[in-house]
Amino acid sequence: MLSSFISKFSSKISEYNGITTAIVASDDIFNAVKFARDEMKYEILADIACVDNLNLNNPKRFSLYYIFSSLRGGNFIIQTDLDEGQSLQSVSQIYKSANWAERECYDQYGVKFDNHPNLRRILNHKEFVGYPLRKDYPIDKYQILTQSDSLVDEMRDQLLSLGLASEENDEFKIKYTFLNIGPSHPATHGTIRNFMALDGEKIAACVTEIGYLHRGFEKSCETHTYAQIIPYTDRLNYCSAMLNNVAYAKAVEDILGVNLPDRAIFMRVILGELARIIDHEVCLGAMFVDMGALTNYWYLYNPREKIYNFLSCLTGARFTNSFARIGGMAHDFYDGWEDELLGYLKEVQKGIDDTLTLVEKNRIFLDRVQNICKISAKDALSYGFTGPNLRASGVDYDLRKDKPYYYYDSFDFNVPVGSCGDIYDRMFVRFYEMKESVSIIRQAIKKIPSGDICIKDKDIILPPKSEVYGNIEALINHFKLIFDGVKLPVGHFYGASEGGNGELGFFIVSDGKNMPYRLKLRPPCFYALNAFSDMVRGGLIADSILNLGSINIIAGELDR
Repeated sequence: MLSSFISKFSSKISEYNGITTAIVASDDIFNAVKFARDEMKYEILADIACVDNLNLNNPKRFSLYYIFSSLRGGNFIIQTDLDEGQSLQSVSQIYKSANWAERECYDQYGVKFDNHPNLRRILNHKEFVGYPLRKDYPIDKYQILTQSDSLVDEMRDQLLSLGLASEENDEFKIKYTFLNIGPSHPATHGTIRNFMALDGEKIAACVTEIGYLHRGFEKSCETHTYAQIIPYTDRLNYCSAMLNNVAYAKAVEDILGVNLPDRAIFMRVILGELARIIDHEVCLGAMFVDMGALTNYWYLYNPREKIYNFLSCLTGARFTNSFARIGGMAHDFYDGWEDELLGYLKEVQKGIDDTLTLVEKNRIFLDRVQNICKISAKDALSYGFTGPNLRASGVDYDLRKDKPYYYYDSFDFNVPVGSCGDIYDRMFVRFYEMKESVSIIRQAIKKIPSGDICIKDKDIILPPKSEVYGNIEALINHFKLIFDGVKLPVGHFYGASEGGNGELGFFIVSDGKNMPYRLKLRPPCFYALNAFSDMVRGGLIADSILNLGSINIIAGELDR
């Protein structure tokens, strides 16, 4: 099908690290994206990354990269270039994930999309002037919001699109009751605002406002070396910081062609699966609090505390570990870690089993979660769902299985899959994923080899401190790497790993220097929240609270 694509759109093709990029004319982008979905069978539009070419050797001001993922485990990128002021055809009619992805490109770069249903800012506030990710926007310039947005205009547009309001009058303001949930509310599990129009007890429409925790992660990455970015990744999904560390380090290492020592790989698997367990325990425990089931909360949270103690002893931090390094790990496990961790895993397993005993046949619980806020496999794919949220809708897709890395294909584990994509499925997929993670960790503890935890490339990894203090060559290498940093080859690359919420991807554009020219994060919960309004429409407020918990929105990852 690639040859058909090339001939149909007169594309130039490049390939790097197994990912093909096709360059198409901006006028062809709609048909090219449609061809990728219908003919090439790329079910997921994973992300759209915009790049300002101001300081690159490209006559066009902007390049947009449409990043596709296939259930077969492959990626494909369509690139199109455009001038300042030139617009593109929106592809939100083809992939629903493009709705928020295009809004982000507009918000951060000023790129406009024709026929977009709701082209408004999304991460920056309504009074923001300019486009912060452009190269000529100073990183130290900040803008204060003086008045919050009522969201009434956006609500009117949504009601009009649903046929629930009239352009002639504002009767909808009388017909519906309006309710704000958030941005500071215990049920939102973070700084998220949902503005709802209620028809009695039912939700007629919902407008979601995000960006309250937007810190400019991607802009900051452009002024930091590749190694300095690692602590920033901790602050994305802070419930599973190690998975963020590993996903980022792996993306950079793949560009460099680095092969990690086996012990470092097994360390990443063990710590990554521990982070996955913590992530799911936080998600499920918070949901049980939302429905008043506090006993279940403690069954999950007490074992989680033991894992935090283990991570604290190992890394020096409970949440923000910053333990991965480009080319290896910060240091090795401490003596006696195996028996200690195996003991904690028994407590995790018991907590899962005790919780399931309480809820599996509990009629009150089942009535709250079964057949509530369902999303079909087709819609989940179109919205860009990945991870447990996609698997809950019946799609068997897990990067650890379908695009295996770090010897995951040598571990014996199953991928839990739901059937109808309701809250029940999203919860129970996570329950059984925790069991599988426990099994993976136990296998990894048995298999982990001895040996180095870092590569021995002086241009990538810092020398041991003992050598720095007693060897002039090591001191010079240390000094050079700290000041110059790691340098990547010129080009663009997309690397993804299976995060706690799904496909956690990093799109990196390098100009050959020691800092990324552009780093675009693919946050899995950004696309899950995009679907929230459609999922809760017609339901109850209480159901929407549980649904928000079930898709597990982490504001740090969402807003960046």
